[in-house]
Amino acid sequence: MSDGRLPVQRRWIRWLIGAVAVFLLLAIGWVLTRGVSAVSELQSVARATSQMRTSIADGELERAALVAPRIAQHAATAHDLTSDPIWRGFEFIPWLGSDFTAMREIAEIADSTVSDALAPVLEISSEIDLATFGLAGSKVNLAPLADIQAPLAAAEATLSAAEMRAQQIDTDAMITPLADAVREMRDVVTEAATLVGAYHGASVLLPTMFGGEGPRNYVLVMQNNAELRSNGGVVDSLALLHVERGAITISQWASTRDFPSLETPLPLSDSTVALFEDRPGRVLQDVTSIPDFAEVGAILALRWQQRSGQSVDGVIAIDAVVAQHLIDVTGDVSFGAFTADADSILSILLSEIYTSIPGDDQQDDAFRQASNAVLSAALGATEPQNLIGALAAAAEEHRIRVWSAHPDEQDLLAASSLGGTLPVDGERGPYIGVLFNDATGGKMDVYTAASISTAVGVCQGEPTTQVRVTWTNHAPMDAADALPESVTGGGLFGVDPGDVRTLIAVYGPEGATLGRLDRDSEDDGLQTTKLGTRDVVQHDVLLAPGESTTITVSFTGPGAGDRLTRVRHTPMIDTPETTRVDLSCP
Repeated sequence: MSDGRLPVQRRWIRWLIGAVAVFLLLAIGWVLTRGVSAVSELQSVARATSQMRTSIADGELERAALVAPRIAQHAATAHDLTSDPIWRGFEFIPWLGSDFTAMREIAEIADSTVSDALAPVLEISSEIDLATFGLAGSKVNLAPLADIQAPLAAAEATLSAAEMRAQQIDTDAMITPLADAVREMRDVVTEAATLVGAYHGASVLLPTMFGGEGPRNYVLVMQNNAELRSNGGVVDSLALLHVERGAITISQWASTRDFPSLETPLPLSDSTVALFEDRPGRVLQDVTSIPDFAEVGAILALRWQQRSGQSVDGVIAIDAVVAQHLIDVTGDVSFGAFTADADSILSILLSEIYTSIPGDDQQDDAFRQASNAVLSAALGATEPQNLIGALAAAAEEHRIRVWSAHPDEQDLLAASSLGGTLPVDGERGPYIGVLFNDATGGKMDVYTAASISTAVGVCQGEPTTQVRVTWTNHAPMDAADALPESVTGGGLFGVDPGDVRTLIAVYGPEGATLGRLDRDSEDDGLQTTKLGTRDVVQHDVLLAPGESTTITVSFTGPGAGDRLTRVRHTPMIDTPETTRVDLSCP
């Protein structure tokens, strides 16, 4: 007879199963508790880092120094919470394990970023005020810059590696709270890498470019976004900046009227000729159509030398929106019949000058007077930290381009966003680009708007990147009668007044090949060529007031289909909405 008790072996199995179940429940509770705490710590890192950046920008370095230990503590705690053996064990669970790995990696990155990069950067604040970077009025103090190059270089290297590692973390399939924490921390790392990279670049370039080893002269080019070009806008006025021992002065002004069209064009790259024929080599206003600013800068420097007999050390190009950033710091400026503040300056520069002043010469003079007033106010600014912030914001929007005639400096510029060269694909992901060039001959782009979406994935077994560009003419229906010829172009290039003609070029990732093309399901006049190793297609678009069109371009093969794909586009008055959508295969 049985006494009702289970055999010893069966009881042992039940105990084992029960023990394992209890252990799993405790382990799940353990990692969930630590995961929630880690998310909270990373969010604290993000908030405190934002506070520290604000403190640096405001020149309150003592407050920034007080925030730094708090950031370090939160980052180290997040790292500890996600590094124990139980957490590492959960990383091997199918489907869910990648979430735990991502959290551990982003916590490690946060800890490294703070301890190995941000803390050393704050330590050099005794050498130079990072909020002003030596700027006082129209002069930069060059003396301390050499001493801070090495620590900034080390910090930049650390942050660059951290950013690259953070970008490789795939958050698309993660649990929402964890994905949000990873994305937020990834943004912090990218922001820190950009900021420190800019500091390091400035510490290397400013001592020589600002006349520390002898006087320098730079052509400053003002672009008008109401008539779009690849790099921002049509060339509207020029100035010569003289820089010596850190002091900056405006020594000369010039109008585009001083640069008549050339009968024999200057040499151009094959891709430029394929897209725009030889106009950028003949017509000064069209030089900024060239996508690569290294080519733009060299041509503008040569045009200046041909006119004046004076060689220059470099070219700086800014667009009209930079004026808005600067006036937001300097306050109101007056020129001619206008007084402008940050809210009205764009309307004046891009519209009112052309609707209220008759004659091209008078309009050019008004634009030059406005540029002079804005630049003079900026050079005399009494709050340099705010001026640095305004310039940094403009640079982040790719509204400032710099080319140097000195090869060693140009190499550094070409590797930065300031250089305006064609982007280089790499471990951080590939680029696609959208370029807008006005062919109306007026200032109608104040009435245009763009949106850009990308989709990546696989279609018919091929890695695919799809780019969709929507372009709209918001001009009033009576634009032909209501707007002057200086705005509509007056039919100068065969475009009816009120209509907008635009060349829209889309280039793909390096190595990818052009696939399907579509414009509102209709055939369209287009050009195809190469920008370096990139396939590019250019559409010739004509829109009447109220009309809109959508261009869809697909690229396939190597470089395509990458989830890290990023978008570069022409700097415009209003930044286009850029979105990521699901890939739709034909």
